Amino acid sequence: MFEYKHLNQMNKKTNTDCPFCNPDSERELLLESATAYAIFDKFPVSNGHTLIIPKKHCEDYFQLSVKEQSACWLMLNKAKDILKKTLNPDGFNVGININESAGQTVPHVHIHLIPRYKGDVKEPKGGVRAVIPEKKNY
Repeated sequence: MFEYKHLNQMNKKTNTDCPFCNPDSERELLLESATAYAIFDKFPVSNGHTLIIPKKHCEDYFQLSVKEQSACWLMLNKAKDILKKTLNPDGFNVGININESAGQTVPHVHIHLIPRYKGDVKEPKGGVRAVIPEKKNY
């Protein structure tokens, strides 16, 4: 008989140093599928900041299969629905950092879903363009 265990309740034997392959057993999984899962960011930019993470250990988003990429986007959409219902943000930023030069600090693909609230920054114009401050205003 098959017994299902959530990803963070399993004892993994591979990629043991990867925090996304081995999430803490105390971490709440917001969502989970066979291919991906969603958790709240440990260092949130805003209330509800969520990470969508493929279960396959892969550093570069573009090296995931189309099926794996699609699973992440389906989960992102579901996470957005949950956050909208529970926290009612006024908007969202979505982003992926690919490689160290783009700011990736954990070498495992993860998509940031960041709820935004009116007044959370003085001037939100430019959104994700603000990763390079000189290019924010156009």
